[in-house]
Amino acid sequence: MTGVQALERAAPGLPMAPGKVERREFEYVRHGTRSFMINFDVVSGRVITPSCGPTRTEADFLAHVQRTIASDPSATRWHFVMDNLNTHCSESLVRYVADVFGVTDDLGKKEHHGILQSTASRAAFLSDPSHTIVFHYTPKHASWLNQVEIWLSILVRKLLRRGSFTSVADLEAKVLTFIDYFNRTMARPFKWTYQGKPLRV
Repeated sequence: MTGVQALERAAPGLPMAPGKVERREFEYVRHGTRSFMINFDVVSGRVITPSCGPTRTEADFLAHVQRTIASDPSATRWHFVMDNLNTHCSESLVRYVADVFGVTDDLGKKEHHGILQSTASRAAFLSDPSHTIVFHYTPKHASWLNQVEIWLSILVRKLLRRGSFTSVADLEAKVLTFIDYFNRTMARPFKWTYQGKPLRV
C-alpha cells in the first residue's frame, strides 16, 4: 500500500449529538507519505511482519521477504500470493531464491538470456512449485483474489479514512498499533463469497 498520506486535520472534529452526525474538519496539513508492505496469513487471519518506509523499491521488497522468512525459522516452505508488480519478480528476488534453493546454474543476464531475461522468465522461476519459497501471481485485473486487499480495506475504513496524523512517525505508530490490536481481537480467516455462494477453485 503506497503513498499513504499522514494528514493532520487543521481543527478537531465535532462529535455526534442528538439529531446531528459527527462532523470533520475538511482542511488538513500534509506531513508526507509512507508505504506499507503487509503479509496476511490466510490460515490464521493475522498480519505478520509488516514493513513500512518512504519507498517501495526492489530492495525494499526483497528486505521485506527476507524479514518475513526470518520470522519463522522452523517453517520449511513459504507461499506468497501477490499481484504482478515488477518488484515482485525482480532480479534480486530471483537471485535470493536461487541462493536459498541452492541453484548453482548460470541465471543469465537481464534482458538478454536465461532465467533473468524477462519478467515472464523470472516469474516462471519464482513460481516453480519445487522451490521452498514459491510465489503465486494473481491474474491481471484480479487483485480481489489476494486476501490482503480485503485486510487493507479494513485498515482504510477503521483507521486511515478518519485518522489525523501529526507526522509520518505518528502514522507508522498508529498503523502498527492497529495491526497489533487487529491480531489480538479481530483476526480470523476470511471466507470468500460471491453473491452469497462460496467460491470454488
